[in-house]
Amino acid sequence: MNKKVLTTASAVLAGFSFAGAAHAQSSVTLYGIIDAGITYVNHANAQAKDLVQYGDGVAQGSRWGLKGSEDLGGGLKAIFTLENGFNSGNGTLGQGGDLFGRQAWVGLSKDGIGSLTFGRQYTFSTDYLGGSYANGGQTVGGNYAYHINDIDQLTSSRINNSVKFSSANFYGLTFGAMYGFSNQAGAFAGAPGTGGSSSAYSFGLNYVNGPFAIGAAYTDIRFPASASPSFSTSLANASITGTAKDLATTGVGAKYSLGAATMWALWTHTNIDQIVGHMTTFNSYEAGGKYAFTPALTGALGYTYMQASDLTNGHWNQVDASVDYALSKRTDVYLLGIYQDASGKNAKNADLQSQIGVSTSSYLPVAGASTQLAVRVGIRHKF
Repeated sequence: MNKKVLTTASAVLAGFSFAGAAHAQSSVTLYGIIDAGITYVNHANAQAKDLVQYGDGVAQGSRWGLKGSEDLGGGLKAIFTLENGFNSGNGTLGQGGDLFGRQAWVGLSKDGIGSLTFGRQYTFSTDYLGGSYANGGQTVGGNYAYHINDIDQLTSSRINNSVKFSSANFYGLTFGAMYGFSNQAGAFAGAPGTGGSSSAYSFGLNYVNGPFAIGAAYTDIRFPASASPSFSTSLANASITGTAKDLATTGVGAKYSLGAATMWALWTHTNIDQIVGHMTTFNSYEAGGKYAFTPALTGALGYTYMQASDLTNGHWNQVDASVDYALSKRTDVYLLGIYQDASGKNAKNADLQSQIGVSTSSYLPVAGASTQLAVRVGIRHKF
């Protein structure tokens, strides 16, 4: 008797479940990237010794994530993304040890209007400039080819406690705005020091018309050292003294595709304003191109010039070259070379040092000299 009742109840519940699925279809996708390889780098410490190391997440940061949507009817959807960053070499978490440090957000999207999302999200400097118009976003140079220590927020600019609007595509035009709350009482714009907090806002505009694309973005982070994880305001041995109260970047990029070739150029202007002290300005200019010799084989070449004003008066010239071969749609192997030369003096009248990569802890150490060369062989798998 009890078995019959249970069976009948199960059938009824299954019917309701089927009806609900038919009314509001939903999907969840598991995805990820694992990037690993071996890197040789010279001048890798204060004694300018060489280093051969296992390197993770260079072409793209290693990650796994979940993303999904639920059709709510009438062109309205509920959407979410949870994305974890990790180091394939030792299995540790990235992004300061946060479980979903790369992305963690939920929101709604509406056909013909756009999406409104809430959580830890990328700025438009990363969305529009870093992925489309930078050597690091266009080639397997990745985190080696981005600007030093990501000072201009092209690759890892993620904002906590943020609200973000991203428009739908209007004849090739997309745009958006976001704000990240400090979540501290009495400090809506953030506060410095121990127990402090950070706030941020970002705007972006992008236009694509056939083979041509152009984008612009502005990102302003208040008290970047108080964010979790904190944002860097230094590079090589040209550290900015004191506490930064504002880290603001403006950028414009463009690219053009012609057959198997793609060319791009990018300019960014970054101001670091200190609570007590000077404002330091960084300008970065870069250009690059890639060519698909076959559907599987692509070669690329890029150049970046970065200049710092005020206390450091530094100059960095960087060249990156790469060859990428696709074994399948999801797996590729690559060879990458990066060379950087630094010149100028820091505030203590010492020669500036070279630094390849966006993070000294995750990628390459600061050079013990004004030049640095890195060569890498890697493999990347997407799932």
